[in-house]
Amino acid sequence: MNATASDTHDRPLGVLVGFDGSEHAQHALAYAAAEAERRGVTLTVATASIVPTMFYATMGSLAIPADTEIAKNAAEGILDEARAKLTEHRGDVKYLAEIGDAAGVLVELSHQAELAVVGTRGRGGFTGRVLGSVSVALASHAHCPTIVVNERLNADGPVTVAVEGSHLNEDVLAQATAIAASRGATLDIVTALPPFEEVTFWYPDAALDVDLVGVRQGQIEEDLAAHAEAIRAKNPGLEVASGVEVGSAQSLLAARTRSSQLTVLGTRGRGAVASVLLGSVSRSVLFHAEGPVMIVPTGEQAA
Repeated sequence: MNATASDTHDRPLGVLVGFDGSEHAQHALAYAAAEAERRGVTLTVATASIVPTMFYATMGSLAIPADTEIAKNAAEGILDEARAKLTEHRGDVKYLAEIGDAAGVLVELSHQAELAVVGTRGRGGFTGRVLGSVSVALASHAHCPTIVVNERLNADGPVTVAVEGSHLNEDVLAQATAIAASRGATLDIVTALPPFEEVTFWYPDAALDVDLVGVRQGQIEEDLAAHAEAIRAKNPGLEVASGVEVGSAQSLLAARTRSSQLTVLGTRGRGAVASVLLGSVSRSVLFHAEGPVMIVPTGEQAA
């Protein structure tokens, strides 16, 4: 999947990866490097250091060199670790040592990237708890799709894309389709259909009939099959599967991350949480994922 001349001009950073030298960051670096090669674009490795707030009693006690220079040197040292890992990378590489909060730096840089990649957790400015604060912030606020990578990879699995019934988000589906095509992977389009007693907007007829779940499932499966056929027609040779499963979207999609080489979701969905920057389903899948997850900006964030 090669970037067009326009894409390269508008997004000169290509594939942007946040790197802090941690084990998770090293997984993200390798993943980003492979993706940059597939796309034929620049790989941009960025790190960030925060200048500590210090109190000096006298002018004579000021740090030499200055705190900003110390932080910059620390960032450059981290980038040297990345350079050592990329000696066999085929393609252009750009290294950025920035001063500031890691999440804020990466979000700002994402304006110029076509894809951002980050590990689930890191050290220093990238450190978080179960899922790093930088990973969540970048997935929530990035101006390009973000892939959150952990150590578990399944290179032979499908590229799974989660959609809400027949209401497909074209940006999310396009990203998943392009990646599946570039990797020679199966594109698996899946909808998680909530049980009748949980959510009512899935059932427009709203009759108190348990058979309505099966009816609605059949309707969505037909719609997805039609979309799958349209994708096959535009992408000869691409294997496309589709299906509907009844159950919690969070649980079903998190389980799919175990067998998928990539699971693709939008930042937000419909329903009561549509206004949340990172929807409850996407956030939950990120926290429980056992494989790489791509979050694609949707709504106003995608503009």
